Amino acid sequence: MPEELARPADMFDREYEWSALSRYVADTGAGATLGVVSGRRRQGKSFLLESLCEAAGGFYFAATEATERESLRRLGEEVGAFLRSPHPITYPDWETAIDSLLSLGSEGPTPVVIDEFPYLCRATPALPSIVQRAFGPRRSARHESRTRLLLCGSAVSFMGSLLAGSAPLRGRASLDLTVAPFDYRTAARFWGADDERLAVQLHAVVGGTPAYRREFVRDDAPTGIADFDSWLTRTVLDPASPLFKEARYLLAEEPDLRDRALYYSVLAAIAEGNTTRGRIASYIGRAADTLSHPLTMLEDVGFIVRVPDAFHPARTTFRIAEPVVTFYHAIMRPEWGRLERPGAAATVWADNRSRFRSLVLGPHFEHLARSWVSHHCAATTLGARPTWVRPGVLNEPKTRSSMEIDVVAVRADGEQRKRLLALGEAKWGTELELGHLDRLTTALELAAARGFDAAQARLMLFSGAGFTAPLIERATADDRVELIDLTRLYSGV
Repeated sequence: MPEELARPADMFDREYEWSALSRYVADTGAGATLGVVSGRRRQGKSFLLESLCEAAGGFYFAATEATERESLRRLGEEVGAFLRSPHPITYPDWETAIDSLLSLGSEGPTPVVIDEFPYLCRATPALPSIVQRAFGPRRSARHESRTRLLLCGSAVSFMGSLLAGSAPLRGRASLDLTVAPFDYRTAARFWGADDERLAVQLHAVVGGTPAYRREFVRDDAPTGIADFDSWLTRTVLDPASPLFKEARYLLAEEPDLRDRALYYSVLAAIAEGNTTRGRIASYIGRAADTLSHPLTMLEDVGFIVRVPDAFHPARTTFRIAEPVVTFYHAIMRPEWGRLERPGAAATVWADNRSRFRSLVLGPHFEHLARSWVSHHCAATTLGARPTWVRPGVLNEPKTRSSMEIDVVAVRADGEQRKRLLALGEAKWGTELELGHLDRLTTALELAAARGFDAAQARLMLFSGAGFTAPLIERATADDRVELIDLTRLYSGV
């Protein structure tokens, strides 16, 4: 196995991504190879790739929005500087340029990065096909090179299409790496949030995007839970802060989302708690059957996630994937006129704390509970690794009512047998009591009546406010009951 490159000392986390890139670059096999690196903006992709080129002696080119001729001229200039060429390098076309990039690896494995590749394709739509031809199976330019070409971009839908279906580059890539936001535990360490209550609230606002601490607020992190309100008003809610308009810019940066007013309205509907297609349609004043395209587009670019109901797979709800977008639409957008006035942030925030708790913190805490069960809960606790963890709705025939369950963990063994591993209730600001446990017990009976194997299922209660003494006593006596407080959520299994 190739030796892994030394990870830069100033790189936080990203062990998995660095290891994958190191192995790709250090591959001593003959022939040039192609890799694709994608992910939303602000996740540190460029930092990763620049660091990779520095560590391995590679070439890094950051494309800009420009004409084909200007991009080719800039690329020639930068390749010339990399090779320390005494003469200018000019490329008449991209065919010549790509062959030249492949030649950079003639002496051994060499990373060659084209960052913001979608910008180049916007000016030269045929560029993916040109790269495909350069990697033709019998071309000498490919066989005589060990260039490790990496195409990188932040336009999620475009990058996702590069290797999909009948796309020219399908089957050509030996690396397809997505750089995702930090998960909630890593984000807490990144922000230095030792207080779990602070960590949850920070993650509900800015998620796990690294740039939101570094470039956007210049390492201004809350000193503790008592500083959270002040931090929010001097950063996210301050018109002079880059975070103030970030949610708007994220949407504007996706070239495939043209009817922005419609997409803003769909996101606002979801942020307000309208998570089903019908309720979204009612909120924005459109027929439900007209929403397939905007919902699919928002899903394709990574703004929303489609979540099947655990008990009714044909039914789906929608969740906004980026916390800063949820916070913007739930809290900032309705108050935009007031927030644009300097000095108004503290008053606006005071008026919207209850909305933050109900529309942002509550749903976000439920999502963290599902994440814990999916990724951090020990298999010995559940009895097996879950195939999936989702919310679900159970119908109560006797009362003709429905029961929403925040956490449903299932192990699907084949098409027919579905083993229910756990049902869970998650409440951010409520001290949970025996009544909540009784509700889960009823839900367990209803799930069993629907055909789930629930004999060994655990009943999980998640709370940001604690548990009553009688509930703790019951949980101590009953091995089926698990109480997950914030400490266990962030550091326990």
